[in-house]
Amino acid sequence: MKIQMVDLKGQYLKIKDEVDAGIQNVIDNTAFINGPIVKEFAQHLSDYLGGCYVTTCANGTDALQIALMALELKPGDEVIVPAFTYVASAEVIGLLGLTPVMVDVDYETFNVSVDNIKKALSPKTKAIIPVHLFGQSCDMEPILAFANEHNLYVIEDNAQAIGAEYTFSDGHKANTGTMGTIGCTSFFPSKNLGCYGDGGAIFTSEAQLAERIHMIANHGQRVKYHHSVIGCNSRLDSIQAAILDVKLKHLDEYGSARYAAASYYTAKLKEFDPDEKFFITPKELENSTHVYHQYTLKIKNEKRDALKAYLDEQGIPSMIYYPLPLQEQEAFKPITRAAEELEKSRACAYSVLSLPIHTEMTKEVQDEVINAIREFYK
Repeated sequence: MKIQMVDLKGQYLKIKDEVDAGIQNVIDNTAFINGPIVKEFAQHLSDYLGGCYVTTCANGTDALQIALMALELKPGDEVIVPAFTYVASAEVIGLLGLTPVMVDVDYETFNVSVDNIKKALSPKTKAIIPVHLFGQSCDMEPILAFANEHNLYVIEDNAQAIGAEYTFSDGHKANTGTMGTIGCTSFFPSKNLGCYGDGGAIFTSEAQLAERIHMIANHGQRVKYHHSVIGCNSRLDSIQAAILDVKLKHLDEYGSARYAAASYYTAKLKEFDPDEKFFITPKELENSTHVYHQYTLKIKNEKRDALKAYLDEQGIPSMIYYPLPLQEQEAFKPITRAAEELEKSRACAYSVLSLPIHTEMTKEVQDEVINAIREFYK
């Protein structure tokens, strides 16, 4: 069987009857847009996340854009964002005429820390977008304390870590995406909670803010044909909601399967390279669970591209997330303020390699990947 980065078909076959019934129900009722299942899924997701307000939308990028629109920031206001992340986190800042302020990430965890954020603060700073990259939470407690001290909004980009849990120093736990002012996620098919098309959602614990978010996502209207603010048209269709409602029931199971696969990778790779001469395996934080949206190595000695090419030759997929840090992207050079040298983001971009990981992984498939890596280094 061909090795895949994500086995969506294998996952589907295990829940086929549930998914097919959900899709058929939408078709039978012909409520294709804003049908009852959209509201049901939003409520179920809210319950899963601990009771926050949930607004579904068309995709993860829209979720981030709507979040920023809801905060009523003005052109020229600065928003702090990590330089090593997917483009959407910074793209929406520029799209709204705001200024993205790039900060470095921690080389071990790939996530932004409060120390990075402190270097970026200016009188124009209005918000922070911490990205929970590759499946575990940023260290949110100090970030939230800093934001509160300086009256800053926090928009969590939770597209890659839904289902992860963060533990505060007093022992209480919170789901990623629910700790800041607003949380955003994507339901792109390859995500840990993914649909069979496009979709996204926005979370907040503040009722008035939730109402404004919902209004902006629906053409700026509370009442049909009465538009209070400039909004957009961003909605999750009913078929995708039906699929997500089924998959949400399995989300914790999916997270456990990904964690088991990641643990197996790490154990076997460390047997081969215990002194990290060739690569560095992912670091897990003590105060965050890890749902392993990606299993990402840092390849040493400038061997990353050669290893990727070798794996390709063996029929083993791998991916580079992300090959160019945002500060070096042409689109951002004219509009970005860099808070520091961003050396760690650059180092990540030029060393990372993600291996296949998904809910249907078997040890036999993983052994093929691991053995190929061993062969490369012989």
